[in-house]
Amino acid sequence: MAFYHKLGEMPSPKHTTFYKPDGGLYREELVSTKGFSGIYSNRYHIHAPTQTFDLQELEPERNVDWKEAPLKHFHFFTDNKKTKGDFLSARNCFLQNTHCRIYTAHPTENADYFYKNAYAHEFIFVHHGTGVLLSDYGKLPFVAGDQIVVPQGTIFQMVFDNFDNNKLFIVESGTPYEIPKHYRNEYGQCEEHAPYSERDFNIPQFLEPVWELGEYRIIIKAKDRYFEYTQPQHPFDVVGWDGYLYPYSINIKSYHPKVGRIHLPPPVHLLFNTQHFVVCNFNPRPFDWYPGAIPAPYFHSNLDSAEVLYYVEGDFMSRTGVVEGSITIHPLGIPHGPQPGKTEKSIGATHTNEYAIMVDTFEPLHPTTNVIETIDENYYRSWLEIKKKD
Repeated sequence: MAFYHKLGEMPSPKHTTFYKPDGGLYREELVSTKGFSGIYSNRYHIHAPTQTFDLQELEPERNVDWKEAPLKHFHFFTDNKKTKGDFLSARNCFLQNTHCRIYTAHPTENADYFYKNAYAHEFIFVHHGTGVLLSDYGKLPFVAGDQIVVPQGTIFQMVFDNFDNNKLFIVESGTPYEIPKHYRNEYGQCEEHAPYSERDFNIPQFLEPVWELGEYRIIIKAKDRYFEYTQPQHPFDVVGWDGYLYPYSINIKSYHPKVGRIHLPPPVHLLFNTQHFVVCNFNPRPFDWYPGAIPAPYFHSNLDSAEVLYYVEGDFMSRTGVVEGSITIHPLGIPHGPQPGKTEKSIGATHTNEYAIMVDTFEPLHPTTNVIETIDENYYRSWLEIKKKD
C-alpha cells in the first residue's frame, strides 16, 4: 500500500523486548517483500506464528484449459456458472495465463477455516454482498462495489452478512497490485490529478486479538496445490502491527474518471498496475465535447495484450448483448471495436452510465472449459453489418 498505517500495541523501537501481562514475550514477525528491499509490516503475536502440529495436502485446483479454443472474440455469462460454497470453494476460473487467473464466485456459506494465498495477490471485486474481511491485520468491512486487494501471504476470511445474492469477481496476480507511479509524487502521496486520493481507500480496523489455543485450520494455496495446516494458535492473535503492507479496498464508485474534448484511450481509466497486467475502472462520465467528436471507442488491434471487460451495471454504449456479469475478451491479433450502429448512435450523446472493470494482460489469456459452458456462441459475428446470403 502507498502509505503507512498502524494498529494496536507495539514497542518502540522495533526488534526490542515487548512483554505480555504474564511476563512472556510477544513474538515479532516481519512480513517483507523483495527480500528486505520492498514494502513491509511488523506484527506482534501472542504466540509464535510458526507453530503447526498437522499438515496434509488437499485436492489440487483443476482449471482445465480449453485447448481447442479458437482465436476469436469471446463473450460469456458468468452468472450461468454457479458453484455452492464459501469465498474460496465457490470460485470458478474462466481465464488464465502464467501470471493471472480470473474467477467469479457466488458464495452461499461462510468458511469454517482460514485461507492464505502463498504465491499470489488477490483483487476481489464485491459485485453483490456485504460483510467483513477478517485478516491477521484486522477487520475490513465491505459492501457492493468494493475492490479489495489482499497481499500475498495474508491469512483471511470473508464473512458475509447473508446469502441472498453474493457475487465476487476475483483476479489473481503473481506480482503486487500497485498505485501507478504517475499518480504519485516523489513522497508516495497521490497527486492532485490522480483519479482517487488516500481518503478514498478503506484500511483495516483493529480486531481484538484472540488469546485462546485450540485447533485452527488454514488452507494455504501454492499455485495449483492446496495444503491444510492445523495449528494450536488462532491466526488472529496479533496485538499490534505497523507498516505499508496490508489489505485495503476502494469502491468502484469512488473512482473519478477523466474526460476530454476528444475520446481518451483506456489508460486514463487505470486503477492499479502489476508487472504483467493492469486493472481499470469504467464509470459514468460526461462524453467528449469537441464539435464532431465520436464518443464511442475507435477500432483497435491489440498486438501484445488481451483485453478483458467485466460488466458491472448500466448501459454499455459500445456493446450489444452484454448483461450484468458478462465477460468479454478481445485477444491479441484481431481487431475489435464498437458494434454496428454504435459509433453513429454515440455522436451527440452527452454522457454514459456504465460501470465495468477492465483487465488488460501483457500476454495471451487462455479460456478454461468453464467458458464453453457459459459462452455466447454468436458473439464473434456481432460485428457483421451485411448478412450473408443463403
